[in-house]
Amino acid sequence: YRSQMMSKIHSTGGKAESILAKALWHEGIRYFRNYTKIIGKPDIAITKNKIAIFVDGEFWHGYDWENQKKIRLHHNREYWIEKIEKNIERDKYVVEQLEKQGWLVIRFWEKQEVLSNLPQCVSKVKKAIEERADRSKNLSLIQTGVLSLLFYFCSHPKMNKFQNRC
Repeated sequence: YRSQMMSKIHSTGGKAESILAKALWHEGIRYFRNYTKIIGKPDIAITKNKIAIFVDGEFWHGYDWENQKKIRLHHNREYWIEKIEKNIERDKYVVEQLEKQGWLVIRFWEKQEVLSNLPQCVSKVKKAIEERADRSKNLSLIQTGVLSLLFYFCSHPKMNKFQNRC
């Protein structure tokens, strides 16, 4: 019986993940599902803004873990504690690696957030997109300013001492 139940659990295409993805799509946000080109295979990846979104199941990813491991686990406790704690550690590692690569990572709890307050989740993603867009706009303005100054110093006749460095 238990192995039949476990065989029905899949890592992709869950209810909460699909609901969030459809809500984002209806807001005009385009993304990839289960994006395999980066570590962690996020449920939703908005590559244009480098935002990785994970929808985590409370059991598998350890929601309120310190309390839940005392209350919820009755059979094969050692196995499940080890498994879920490894999942938690892997989640931390994936976030760290993605952030090093310049990705913004957003994690939502399946039932506690997505299924209970979808509009708030969508709003959080939209705000992150706006902030990332503003940041990249500011970066491009800074880069343009630096290039203009560099061009000025390299081409201006009175700046001969800089010309041999250009």
